[in-house]
Amino acid sequence: VPKEEINRRVEETMKILDFDEILLKRRPGQLSGGQKQRVALGRAIVRKPSVFLMDEPLSNLDAKLRIQMRAEITRIHKQVGATTIYVTHDQTEAMTMGSKIVVMKDGIIQQVDTPLNLYNHPVNTFVATFLGSPQMNLLEGKIIKRKDEFYFVSGDLEVLINESMLLQMKNYKEDMDVYLGIRPSDISLSNEGYKTKVELIEQLGNETILYVNLPGKEDMSIVSSTEKNLRIINGDEINLNFDLNHIHLFDKET
Repeated sequence: VPKEEINRRVEETMKILDFDEILLKRRPGQLSGGQKQRVALGRAIVRKPSVFLMDEPLSNLDAKLRIQMRAEITRIHKQVGATTIYVTHDQTEAMTMGSKIVVMKDGIIQQVDTPLNLYNHPVNTFVATFLGSPQMNLLEGKIIKRKDEFYFVSGDLEVLINESMLLQMKNYKEDMDVYLGIRPSDISLSNEGYKTKVELIEQLGNETILYVNLPGKEDMSIVSSTEKNLRIINGDEINLNFDLNHIHLFDKET
């Protein structure tokens, strides 16, 4: 490549990466972790490839830098416009950066869809628990029919299931063993509902995460609340309501 072309491409790439002349003159050992990652991106961009393959490029960075670089890579992707295949174990990276996500387990594709469709309509329990933080609760129980209504029953917990939810299960039959999936944000505190005890509390500022015991689950279930000034301590008894419009059902066998 002619020297003029090299200089032109380096300058173009510097603008995309928001690098200045001072950084360009530094040696690798004088760069921070984030700057080194940007240089690595620059080495790929300057070649003008038609496809980028990024294999966990942010895994070695601290949490704050990872968030900054996540936004930086998204901006660069929009500017460069090349197809990018991005491998990650971080579901936040996948949800925020991907226009299409391929969820894999043991080398086998589980589901391919947009981030929101994966989040709202997972096809199996692996996808359901992989996306979302805190992860979805999975309760083990049975589907019982009483008169014209269907219920998920696990111990003394009963949740009304509407028929549109049952249509998701192709091989539905009564007394079928199922998992009921519900995200922590779809469980609310109320004056009525299922009674349980708070085992652990995590205060995150903008939300409070409660760990409780629910039937059909070996480890503790998770409830998240964004209510300000939540006056609850470990050992308190609380009542829980499930949002019936955001329940997921999974055939236990398949």
